[in-house]
Amino acid sequence: MPTVEGSTPASGSAMEAATEAFVAHRNLLFTVAYEMLGSAADAEDVLQETWLRWVGVDLGHVSDERAYLVRITTRQALNRLRTLARRKESYVGPWLPEPMLTSQDVAEDVEFAESLSTALMVVLETLSPTERAVFVLREVFGTGYDDIAAAVDKSPAAVRQIAHRARAHVEARRPRQAVSARETRAALESMQRAFETGDLRSLLDVLAPDVVYMGDGGGLRQAARRPIVGAEKLVRMLMGGLAKAKATVATQPTMINGSPALVFRLNGELDGVLTVRIEQAKVTGVYYVRNPEKLTRVESETALARR
Repeated sequence: MPTVEGSTPASGSAMEAATEAFVAHRNLLFTVAYEMLGSAADAEDVLQETWLRWVGVDLGHVSDERAYLVRITTRQALNRLRTLARRKESYVGPWLPEPMLTSQDVAEDVEFAESLSTALMVVLETLSPTERAVFVLREVFGTGYDDIAAAVDKSPAAVRQIAHRARAHVEARRPRQAVSARETRAALESMQRAFETGDLRSLLDVLAPDVVYMGDGGGLRQAARRPIVGAEKLVRMLMGGLAKAKATVATQPTMINGSPALVFRLNGELDGVLTVRIEQAKVTGVYYVRNPEKLTRVESETALARR
């Protein structure tokens, strides 16, 4: 049986071996795809495509099943990234990554949690597909340059250059200092009090003067079509929005993509998920996902893995 991806499916014991290996690495493969795409729905599609190719591989010629599966997943995710790029061109308003409820284990791995954060994933959106793939594989999963080269169809020397360029690009745009979950939680608690008491002016105590707000309604829920810059503008927008909605607001702390977050409900119905970026003890970025198609994973935990 050939080793070409997508060849004749295996049968019998070979199928059992393929299934066992795929299941063993499934959480890792999903995480690789999600980190590259920012979409859990698309990551699931990539896993399906990966499986279809994996069952056509002759495992007798595969020395490292994990590396081979990651390679297939990366190639399929790159294909999907290009499709996503076209979809985003016609997307209504800002596009934000799909929020997912995650376990405490993810939060305890500080580097992993940061890689999944909305703030960093928004930065990753500014990379080219190949740069993003190389950055994610190298910086998040510690993949060797030779394995990355095989996955993105480049030479190891070219991959090193791409990795250097992508790292510099991200470093120039990510928060300068790591922020603890405790600091993030404290800021969110202040925001939670402001929303639940209706004293939205108190948000000015935690928001940086040049805070940037991005809301993702996807054309299905009302949201600002462009980022809102400035604490005063943001507070005025929030006050106007809540007054117009005439709804009872309830917030609940949660853990989204490895970081503290708030789930918002209006009149008891799930409305959205709020995450923040913090620098020098102030909130410099506020991200609110309202698109209902992106809220399917905020109430049940998604299993993720780096290894």
